[in-house]
Amino acid sequence: MARIEYKTEEQIRVMRQAGLVVARLHDAVRAAAVPGATTNDLDRVAAQVIEDAGAQPNFLGYYGYPKTICTSVNDVVVHGIPSDQELRAGDLLSVDAGAIVDGWHGDAAFSMIIGDGGTSQDADLIEATTQTMWAGIAALTTSKHLGQVSAALEDAAREAGNYGIIREYTGHGIGSAMHQPPEVLNYRTRSRGPRLKPGMCLAIEPMLTTGGEATKVLDDDWTVVTVDGSRAAHVEHTVAIHAEGIWVLTAVDGGREGLAPYGVVPIPLD
Repeated sequence: MARIEYKTEEQIRVMRQAGLVVARLHDAVRAAAVPGATTNDLDRVAAQVIEDAGAQPNFLGYYGYPKTICTSVNDVVVHGIPSDQELRAGDLLSVDAGAIVDGWHGDAAFSMIIGDGGTSQDADLIEATTQTMWAGIAALTTSKHLGQVSAALEDAAREAGNYGIIREYTGHGIGSAMHQPPEVLNYRTRSRGPRLKPGMCLAIEPMLTTGGEATKVLDDDWTVVTVDGSRAAHVEHTVAIHAEGIWVLTAVDGGREGLAPYGVVPIPLD
């Protein structure tokens, strides 16, 4: 099993600062994501937030990735590259973004409907994906091994409706690098996975579709789309496990609102 990086409480506090930059970035991009805006416009907004914070983007240049954020529209699951594509009312947009502060990473994603006119099916998909994520985060407090969290993610997705669960792209460890061990699967397997311990920081990020689970990568070697053309949603938060509990580092409230339905109260270190 690949080596897991365990963080000190002070390192988690720095990751919290990176997480708050990502949260501000999300707010700014949401406000800018209106009909007629291009995904390049959103990328520029995100880059400005990171620059103003004195942070660094962790997507730009990552294995040659050319932009600051990922903007995935409609049947694009993940890794959509910002371009001059104009957003239209009713589009389903997923934004994945991250930032680095003093060498420590934050990473989070959200999905939204552009303007008015979105379908109830898209709204339900986003809600199902979001609640799946929170169920997985809540399971960090009751599980002994990571495999139990993966099972909780699948159970929540199945309970939400007849959705495709993307399997090729998963959550991950995060810290001094954006992607680290362990892999956080969004579905149940026979593996127990590593034991959950204080100092682990994990990106929990389910991706669901209104259709099948099959995906393909376009010729740009980044953009991942559903094979059947169904819509996709993607949500993510960075979560720290510490001696007193969990703390959602990329949520302004530390995860309090999202975890409340599960009876879980996040415990900040600050």
